[in-house]
This record gives sequence, C-alpha cells and structure tokens, in this order.
Amino acid sequence: MKENRVVMLYVVGFTSFVISFLSAAINIALPDIATDFSINAVTLSWISMSFLLASAVLLIPFGKISDLFGRKRMFLAGNVIVFITSLLCGLSASGTGLILMRAFQGVGGAMIYATGMAIITNIFPPEERGKALGINTASVYLGLSIAPVIGGFLTQIWGWRSIFFALLPIELSVIILSVLFLTPDHKKAVWGTFDFKGSLVYMTAISTLILGFSQLPDIHAIVLTVVSIFLTGLFICLELHTDSPVMEIGLFKNNRVFAFSNLSAFINYATTFAVSFVLSLYLQYIKGLSPRDTGLLLISQPVLMTLVSSFAGRLSDKHDPRILSSTGMAVIVAGLIMLTFLSESTSTLYISASLIVLGIGFGLFSSPNTNAVMGSVSKQYLGIASATLGSMRLTGQMMSLGLATLMIHLFIGEAQITPASHTYFVLCVKWLFIIFGALSILGVFASLARGKKVSG
Repeated sequence: MKENRVVMLYVVGFTSFVISFLSAAINIALPDIATDFSINAVTLSWISMSFLLASAVLLIPFGKISDLFGRKRMFLAGNVIVFITSLLCGLSASGTGLILMRAFQGVGGAMIYATGMAIITNIFPPEERGKALGINTASVYLGLSIAPVIGGFLTQIWGWRSIFFALLPIELSVIILSVLFLTPDHKKAVWGTFDFKGSLVYMTAISTLILGFSQLPDIHAIVLTVVSIFLTGLFICLELHTDSPVMEIGLFKNNRVFAFSNLSAFINYATTFAVSFVLSLYLQYIKGLSPRDTGLLLISQPVLMTLVSSFAGRLSDKHDPRILSSTGMAVIVAGLIMLTFLSESTSTLYISASLIVLGIGFGLFSSPNTNAVMGSVSKQYLGIASATLGSMRLTGQMMSLGLATLMIHLFIGEAQITPASHTYFVLCVKWLFIIFGALSILGVFASLARGKKVSG
C-alpha cells in the first residue's frame, strides 16, 4: 500500500507537471504563434484563456461526478484527453483551430484538477498530507520552472509546435502507471443523484462571466457580465434547496477555514497568473529578447516556487497554515509593487529580483493553503473540495488574464503590438501591476480571516 502511495504521488505529480508546463511554455511561444497565424494580442490571449475557461466551467461538475462514481476513471480519462489534444494542438493549421484544441484540452485538465489532490488526500494520512501536497505543488512549480527555458529552446530551434509534441511520452507513461497502480473506487453510477440543473446554471454563469469580463467595456460584454451575476445568484439559491447539490454551499457557510482559504486562493491567482503572460510580451516586444532569453529570465520565479513550496508544505503539517499562507501573500504584494516601476529602460536584473520575491511568496502561500482546504473537509467531500479549490484557481487565472486583456484592449485596442504602441503597452503593464498589488493586499486580510487549522 505504501509503495502504491509513492507511485501515485508521482503519477499525480507528473500530471500536474504536464499541465503547468503547457500553460507556461505556451506563453513564451505566443509571439511566434502570432506571427504564424497573424493574430492580434487580444485574440492571442485566448490560446491560454480557452484552456482555462473549459477547465473552470467543468471542474465543479467533474468533482461531484468523481465523488459519486469514482476518481480513477475521471483521472484516467482526463489524461487520455490531454494526450490526444496535445497531439492535435501541435498539428493545428490555424489560430482558431489551436484555440479550439486548447479548449478540448481544458476538458481533460478539468478531470485531472478535480481528482488529483483528492487522490493524494485520500491515500495519505493527515500527518503526511502536507508533505505529499507540498511535493505535488512542487511538481506544478517544476513544470513552471523549466517551461520558460525548455519552451524557449524548443520554440527557437523546432518551432512552437514542438512544445506539445515533447510532452507526449510523459503523458503516455502517466496513463500506463495509472492503469497499473491506481486503486479502483468500486462505485456504482447513479445518475439520478447528480445535479444536472445546478451544473448547467453553474457552467453558463462561469462562461458568461469570463466572456463578458474579457471583452469589456463593449456593451454586449456588460450585458454578459450582468447576466453572469444574476445566474450566480440563481445557482446559489438552487444549491441551497437541492438534496444532492453539485457544489456544497454549506461548506462555505459553515466551514470558515474552507471558505476563506478558497477566497485567498482565488485572489492569489487572480493577481499573479497573468504576470508571466504580460512579462513574456514585455520582454520580447519592449526589451527585444529572444524566446530562449525570455525563458531564462522568467525561470527565477517558478524555481523559487518549487524550492519553497515543498518546504512550506512540510511546515504546514506542524504549524498553522494561516500564518504561512498570509506571510506568503504579503511577500507577493511586495513583488507586485516592485513590478509597478517597470519602464522601457528597466534592467533585466531588476525584473529578475522582482520575480524572485514573487516566487518566494507564492511558494509560501500555495502548499499551506491547499493543505488547509483539503484538511478541513471529511473524505466524502474530497472530490468537491479538490474541484472547488481548482475552480478558484482556474477562475482566478481567467480573471487575471481577462483583466490583462481588458487593459491591453483599453490602452492599444485590437491592433498588434508594434514599436508605435510600445509606450502605451508599458503604461498598460504598470497600471496592471498596480491593480494586482492592491487586490493582493485584500488577499492578505482574507487569508488571516480564515481562523485556525481544522483537522480533516
């Protein structure tokens, strides 16, 4: 059993590595993709956004399904979908085709996000859970760490398509190991207990929110945003009066640690995820760096995330995750404030120092916060807890990209980034980091408000 635990920890870790690698490496390749398919900066953001949107829309329903019918099937199916879509992304013949395949890849990502942490939490005892979750979080950051460098080299030598092809052997090995070592759940499917109505309203609410927010300030975008707010209220009402809700709203009402830890995660990702997207464009368009050199510069943040997150995960088994996470969020605020001073003449050394501060902060925040969420619920809710935390992460990431896209739209419109628009783009970047820093300050208070650790 112990051997299976170790194998499955690394299987889930490899999967987390693949997903994070794809999300970070594709940012390095965006200028090359824009050149190949002649697409503007706003459309370019949808190569990342489509994956996140599909994952966020389906994550909560998939989390509930995995609790009802088994996590092995869901985890395995997700990996198969990611494998197939990685191949098809690499073969895309147009920007639209690539965005569509990334959306389908997001479906597989949702299945993985909904089950990965639940599998780890279920097979490891509470006294080892923080360590295991820390290793998994470190796998995420390892993917983020090497993605800029390897993605930069792959893009420069073999083109952006090689990013997708390079991961196929790893994903295939994950599928094989999952079949061999992941214990079946032995759960019977009873679709009558699944909340189809709530799921449909939830998916529509998330879709309209992100589609509307990313296209503000257009009139139709304002309408979509208002509709999403109405649907969110309707969803909460439905879930409160449903015997088997797709999202356990009661966890937010009655579990302070669960509620504020998830809120902290949302704010954290909403203020940090677009950093690599924005800086990748800044470094290549404004500073004139190559994809390889951009990757080498951006590596400092995720390297520190990797080193610190594993250590912080172990600490959270013995110390209150609230203090560790809140400290991490405060360090993130400092890193974002440093980035508000960017200009066309800012040195790469200063940018690297800012990223190091962000990496330390994110590493301190993430593992303890994850441990707090997963340790605050009983085993029957592990799937929905994993899915809820994943949903907060993905929704936060989409809001981050959506805000970045909105700012780009406001400052330079829908045109491609050219030397004539460099001044406006740099101004856009400065204001974006000012907004991110202000929101992160709220995140510190949300993290502190969760209360002390609850045994799960």
